[in-house]
Formats: sequence, structure tokens, C-alpha cells
Amino acid sequence: MAPSLSALLSLGLCLGQVVQSRQVSLPKPSLHALPSSLVPLEKPVTIQCQGPPGVDLYRLEKLRSGKYKDQAVLFIPAMKQSFAGCYRCSYQNGTRWSPPSDRLELVATGVYAKPSLSAQPGPAVSPGGDVTLQCRSQYGFDQFALYKEGDTGPYKGPERWYRADFPIITVTAAHSGIYRCYSFSSQHPYLWSAPSDPLELVVTEFPEASRKLNISFINKGSTTEPSRNITIFPKGSDSPIGLAQQHYTKGNLVRICLGAVILILLVGFLAEDWHSRKKPLLHLVRAVHRPLPPLPQTQKPHSWQDKGRPDGYTHGPQ
Repeated sequence: MAPSLSALLSLGLCLGQVVQSRQVSLPKPSLHALPSSLVPLEKPVTIQCQGPPGVDLYRLEKLRSGKYKDQAVLFIPAMKQSFAGCYRCSYQNGTRWSPPSDRLELVATGVYAKPSLSAQPGPAVSPGGDVTLQCRSQYGFDQFALYKEGDTGPYKGPERWYRADFPIITVTAAHSGIYRCYSFSSQHPYLWSAPSDPLELVVTEFPEASRKLNISFINKGSTTEPSRNITIFPKGSDSPIGLAQQHYTKGNLVRICLGAVILILLVGFLAEDWHSRKKPLLHLVRAVHRPLPPLPQTQKPHSWQDKGRPDGYTHGPQ
């Protein structure tokens, strides 16, 4: 009896495990809000539960309310505060139920006035630098959320009255984008304020040290070979830093051309001045070497016959 009883118990355990494995083998469904889970008041939204093909029944429920609907899609034509909350769904195949989906937090926005969002020290950051996004509210809210366009979830701030700091350490190009923040109370976690004005965080592709090195290289090369200056621009020719580099290079070329023109004019003036001073000097040298005129001849001395006669006396006839 003992061996047969143990065999039956083993068989029962195996069958129980097989049945249990079949029950948990159903994949859980997914739950989404379209176009977004952040819904402004009076705007439409659709909640959709998605399971595998051949589902017999869907069940969509709002937690902590005791309300549910046996349907896969819930369309809300105009968002109200009463629709805000946490949702989940599941489905049934035969007599088995799937595990519940991940929770969906449907948030009503625009319930309170918008906060302000700023970047410290500024919205333009070099790669590897640090920046802090500060969200401030005029009301005494203790919860803040920061959203970046394109991301699926928010960055929740610490519990702090009136404001929250969101530090970003070692910034990379992936942090570039448009940010907005919201404020709300922990007592009503699904009723948020209107979004702040958008803040664009620009992560430059040109670190400060490389920019200084590039400018120094341009200054050194422009004195010898201005036509072969090498300038490295960040990605995107329309970025502010790329335009500044282009203006800087054009300015150097203009200065070089003006300097060359001025130098040529100075050389011409010096040559003309030297040539004009050289002509009087040649005339002076020629005048010095001109032969002297002949000296006047001296009168011959009177003969002894004319001695004692006055000048101009001539012999006349006796």
C-alpha cells in the first residue's frame, strides 16, 4: 500500500504543477493611453488593452474605485478630473485569466497654474559639464515632475515645497532636447498643473578647450597661409557656435587683406620719397665735379724803354 500511495501522491503533484504552469503561461497584456497618459482637461484620450490573438474577454479596471468594464478600449471624449487615476487590464481565455498588465497612470493636467522652468548656469552646456534644471511653483506643492520630449516617463523630483532641482551630471549629447515640468500635491497625485513653458537644453558638440585651441590655431596659421586655415565646426551648420566660427574666419581674412593693402601703400610711399630725394643729390654731385673756368692772364712787365712813362703814353713822332 505504501508504494502505491506514494506513487499516487507524486502523480498528483506532477499534475498540479502542469496545471499551474499552464495557468501562468498566459502572457500579460499591455495597456496604453493614446496619444499620451498626460491629458489636458477637456481633451480626448483612448485607453487600450492589447493581448494575444483569440482572447475571449478583456477586463479594464480603475484601481481603488471598484469600477471595471469588460472591454479592451475605453474612449474618453473630454478629460475630467474624475477620469484621472491608475488603470490596469487583463483578459480571459476559457476559464483562465491572464496576469494583470502593468499599471497605467492617467494624469489630468491643467488643473493648476503652470510653474516656471530654468537651467543653471544656462541652457547651453558643453559635453561633460553639469547643469541643474529648476522647477518653481507659486503654490505650496510638494511634488514635481520633469518631462523630456520623446521620453516615455517623467523624472520625479524630491519632496520639497515650492520648487525642485533636477541635476544632470556629466552631460552628453543625449541630454539635448526640450523639457517641461509640472507641479502637484502628494494628496492628489493624478491632478497636475499645466506644463511649464518649454526649455531647450543645448549640448554643444564643441567643448570649450577645443574651441580655444582651434581659435589659436587659426590665428597662427593666418599670418603665413591664410588660404589653408582649418576650422572644425560642430554638427549642424546652423548652430550658433558654427556661425560664430565662420564669422571669425571671415574677419581674419578681411584683416589680412587690409593689412596687405596698407603695407603695399607704405612701401610705395617710401619708394617715391626715396626716389624724389635722390635727384637733387645727383645734381649736387655733378656741380661739384664740373671743371673750373680758366684764370685771367696777367699783363707782361713793361720794357726798360717804357720805364718811367705813365700808362697810356705812346710814342709819337718827334
